[in-house]
Amino acid sequence: MSSNPDLAVIGAGPAGLAAAIRAREAGLERVVVLERGERPGGILLQCIHTGFGLQYFGEDLTGPEYSRRFAEKARDLGIQVHLETAVLEISRDRRLVAAGRSGLLSLEPASVVLAMGCRERTRAWAAIPGSRPAGIFTAGTAQRLINIEGYLPGRRIVILGSGDIGMIMARRLTLEGCRVEAVAEVLPYPSGSPRNEVQCLRDFGIPLLLEHTAVEVHGRERVEAVTIARVDSDRRPVSGSERRIECDTLLLSVGLVPENELSAMAGIELDPLTGGPLVDDRMETSVPGVFACGNVVHVHDLVDYVTWAGEAAGAAAASYAGRPEGEAQREGRIPVVAGRNIRYVVPQSLSRGHDVTLYLRVATPEEDVELRVGPRFLRRFKRVRPSEMLSLTIPARALQDTDGKLVVSCTTRQKAGA
Repeated sequence: MSSNPDLAVIGAGPAGLAAAIRAREAGLERVVVLERGERPGGILLQCIHTGFGLQYFGEDLTGPEYSRRFAEKARDLGIQVHLETAVLEISRDRRLVAAGRSGLLSLEPASVVLAMGCRERTRAWAAIPGSRPAGIFTAGTAQRLINIEGYLPGRRIVILGSGDIGMIMARRLTLEGCRVEAVAEVLPYPSGSPRNEVQCLRDFGIPLLLEHTAVEVHGRERVEAVTIARVDSDRRPVSGSERRIECDTLLLSVGLVPENELSAMAGIELDPLTGGPLVDDRMETSVPGVFACGNVVHVHDLVDYVTWAGEAAGAAAASYAGRPEGEAQREGRIPVVAGRNIRYVVPQSLSRGHDVTLYLRVATPEEDVELRVGPRFLRRFKRVRPSEMLSLTIPARALQDTDGKLVVSCTTRQKAGA
């Protein structure tokens, strides 16, 4: 492997592979991918359910089927994918140190794409009191145990959190003959997609307890029960509402966090709302020549969007490689600002002269709303939910009158006669 590649991609999940492929297709000869796992494909390797690729390929694929297409294309293009290789250091001037099968590697690529993905929040984040017995897993860990390793985590299950992985695992465990006693969600609405709520919970008769949380774990050697309670509007347990549920396993599906330790090490500016790097419409971070894509920027709903983001980052990284004028391209950027009921918007800045796609989430559910972007662009929705990421392609002409900043806001439509 050359110590001075044109592009180094960190992570061989769907975002990283898409970035590497697009950069290679754009003409870069020396493209390397550094992946700490044993196989390319990332988290999709353990997602054996269907629902992947409906938008990108127009086909209903499993996770391994989707990832295999990109892994095979990367191989056919001659992209070097180095497995079991962990990046240990990255500097602001794009110097990398990695540990691989043959020892330490030192790289100085012309450009870098960060595609490390995200990780699950743990019991420590959820702050669940009680003992520390065996039988407490994150939903993703349980998914790997069943689908990759061939082990059942338990037989009687309580799931805390209604994230997509948690609801998918509720169905998966039921199909394996386990009993899912309940899915408890602290919010007054599911935190995962409506499709998974229907297909994974309702269709299997699994109780979804909204505005509930776990307040104690019981058991010494192994989980014996979990006590849940209703919460008030401040998400504090309501005294007297406690309910003990006998079980041997507690799964946690309480959110995902972008993996950005390397980003912080490189001095990249992070968005406190997404947990990922601040990026422009080229997916370039605050450090010139370092790009980011996929779930390391913000958590996506669909792998199709992750792939498109990876392709955008790969194309921009290929354009940047060997070009010192990359810093000058930042001039004239329009900052994007989250307005009423918008939790975050990505990218956080953009340029004029071409169409751009914005990805965003609302802060709270609303119905019959107007989504306004700047002074001219408007789109109406029957309903919006924090669990559903919205994507909007803004035509270049809508940015012409933007002065200073682009405000994105969600407002309730006025009823006739109101």
